[in-house]
Amino acid sequence: MMTNWNSVVDDARNDIVFEGRNQQYGAFELRRKYNWTVTLILGCMIGALALGMGIKAVLGLRGDDIDKTAVLDMTTIDLTPPPADKNEPPPPPPPPPPPVMETVKFVPPVIKDDAVETDPPPPQDKLAETNVSTVTQEGDGDAVVVPSEGNGNGVVEEKPPEIFTVVEEMPEFPGGPMEMMKYIQKNIQYPQMAKEAGLSGKCFLKFVVNGNGNISDVTVLKGVPGCQECDKEAIRVVKSMPNWKAGKQNGRTVPVFFNLPINFQLK
Repeated sequence: MMTNWNSVVDDARNDIVFEGRNQQYGAFELRRKYNWTVTLILGCMIGALALGMGIKAVLGLRGDDIDKTAVLDMTTIDLTPPPADKNEPPPPPPPPPPPVMETVKFVPPVIKDDAVETDPPPPQDKLAETNVSTVTQEGDGDAVVVPSEGNGNGVVEEKPPEIFTVVEEMPEFPGGPMEMMKYIQKNIQYPQMAKEAGLSGKCFLKFVVNGNGNISDVTVLKGVPGCQECDKEAIRVVKSMPNWKAGKQNGRTVPVFFNLPINFQLK
């Protein structure tokens, strides 16, 4: 009897306590259903824990199947140069060499007792008709004397060569566009920061292929949104390219602008 009395949820104790009383009272029902309620709560907690662990395991397996390898999609690159405008006149041919001016070499006289005159100075009337120089040469009659330009010391600065946009023979990567795509795929490195952030997009570059085939003046026309590291990587790969086949106009190599899109895409 004592054992039953010490157990607050024992049915015998509850019958003694609530004998002759209204057993519909809430306390009697709570004590009578206490074990069942505790068992139900523990069962729900265990079930919820098992469900959560199962969902986590399923998501973990699906996450392992996702391919997070960085892939550069180069299939959208259009490397075909735009057609030349037939109405646009061709560039002018290179200018002819300048005419040769007639000059007479002037040698200052040297006074020596035993001197032998091997190169006598020109007569005065000859100097009046021609220009004095360090060499003697015959002119072609078309040369004229023009005042010196530049910084005052007679040095004329050369103008930079014209950079063409479209030429008869456009510059080309060694082996053609497919080899260029392979080179970019092999050498470019997808920035780790862009991988983790899921950043992707196209980087449009513009650069100059010079007359000797090397690349210079690489600039970004439009970069990957929110990823300057992608733009820097695209510039690095283009600068590392080997010399191209230079573009030609009128049979001579000329510098040409070239546009190249590089697509950064995660698959």
